[in-house]
Amino acid sequence: MDGQDDTHGHWDPFGRPLFDDPKARALARVGVVDIGSNSVRLVVFDGAARSPAYFYNEKIMCGLGAGMAETGRLNPEGRERALRAMLRFRALAEGMDLPDLTVVATAAMRDAEDGAEFRQVLEAATGLRVWVIDGAEEARLSAQGVLLGWPGSYGLVCDIGGSSMELAEIHDGEVGRRVTSPLGPLKLRDIEDGRKGRDKQIKRELKRLADHMGTQRDRLFLVGGSWRAIARIDMHRRGYPLQVLHEYRMDAESVRETVAYIEASEDHDTLRKACGVSATRMALVPFAGEVLLRLLETFEPMDIAISSYGIREGLLYEQMPQELRDRDPLIEACRFAEAKDARMPEFGAALYEFVLPLFPEATASRRRMIHAACLLHDVSWRAHPDYRAEVCFDNATRANLGGLKHWERVFLGLALLHRYRNKREGTRFEDLYALLDDAHQTQAEILGKALRFGAMLWTLRTDGTGPRMVWDAESSALELHLNASTSPLYGEVAESRFKSLADALGAETREVRIG
Repeated sequence: MDGQDDTHGHWDPFGRPLFDDPKARALARVGVVDIGSNSVRLVVFDGAARSPAYFYNEKIMCGLGAGMAETGRLNPEGRERALRAMLRFRALAEGMDLPDLTVVATAAMRDAEDGAEFRQVLEAATGLRVWVIDGAEEARLSAQGVLLGWPGSYGLVCDIGGSSMELAEIHDGEVGRRVTSPLGPLKLRDIEDGRKGRDKQIKRELKRLADHMGTQRDRLFLVGGSWRAIARIDMHRRGYPLQVLHEYRMDAESVRETVAYIEASEDHDTLRKACGVSATRMALVPFAGEVLLRLLETFEPMDIAISSYGIREGLLYEQMPQELRDRDPLIEACRFAEAKDARMPEFGAALYEFVLPLFPEATASRRRMIHAACLLHDVSWRAHPDYRAEVCFDNATRANLGGLKHWERVFLGLALLHRYRNKREGTRFEDLYALLDDAHQTQAEILGKALRFGAMLWTLRTDGTGPRMVWDAESSALELHLNASTSPLYGEVAESRFKSLADALGAETREVRIG
């Protein structure tokens, strides 16, 4: 992390924002294409902030790898669809004035007899360079995608595509050992002898992978469309209230129950529609489920996290300067939102210092959440006043923000809801509150009401000369310190909001006027 800026001390512990730095601005409108065994996808990032926005995202299910186990060649219909997709993506890139498209192809193109020839066809037709990467490079890029969302994470990244499955270990922000295997569901579907033949192949390959990767008992990060489909079905089976895949957590028992639930389902079409899974993807889910069960049995991970970030995000991460990689993706994204949408950009930093005395025992992870809430407190001001609280909650819980656990999304959303509304009862989000225990709900309410009060004091400064609060938990006393220039701000509405904050704390209030 950067130290203090020369002119502003309030950037600590997160350093100055970098999204206006030329090195970061160069990442605006980064386009990547992933030619996979099952799909071809174009993603255009606005990567100027540490947590990039998806400016454009389109996937076409081409099935290039379908039938390769029998023929050794790319699927003819898949070739035609992939070529049309690439022509469309090139035209889109030109329309968006993208400087370049980075195009990578994975297992199907590298393994097929006609893969090299089809690469030449694509390059001649589109004028784009197509990089056919090997399995180790695919594993590395997928792992870097995980690091984009979880900087400094440790564990095992497992990326499943149509024709292959890659493993990579991550620790201390680095990618370690990595390996590839032919355990993609498209290949497994074509194995002779049905379930018996698949079981034999999966068992043999997982033993080889375990011998190469060694003991892995940390977190398992699951990357890839088939894993995400299983997670969606797990959410459906459990009645899970927050339909956000990134950072969704499962354990081995839940996975076993969900795989059994899929196998026992008599109507996969109804199930997939209920879960928002495409028919093409759903056809591969049972085979992916067989792999996942054996994977968990082999590596016995501490827990399981779904990552929406993979090879495409890894390609963006590849282009980031180290200074940007080291930043907290949540805080950078919140700063970017504040700079773009708030009425008073940089007010969030002053608000953070104003409310922080209410949380003297906050851990670094809790201070991070407080900081994020302060930065986001005003970005939804354009919403209709009757709906601002709901818009804030929706944005926090469902936005593309990296580095957030699901319960942290709800904590942040609840704090921002209380920024505009005293009570949380009577909203359409009440089923989500269950992801927080009572203590965290109370803390979110206190934070939100502190934001609601602090927003009334537009002269807040980070130099210590403006209004400030002093909280004595032992005596349950909350003091508001005002000087002559700031006292006029403490009008009736501000006083009412201060009282509401004190009630949430269970505190007696005191006003201290200086000068």
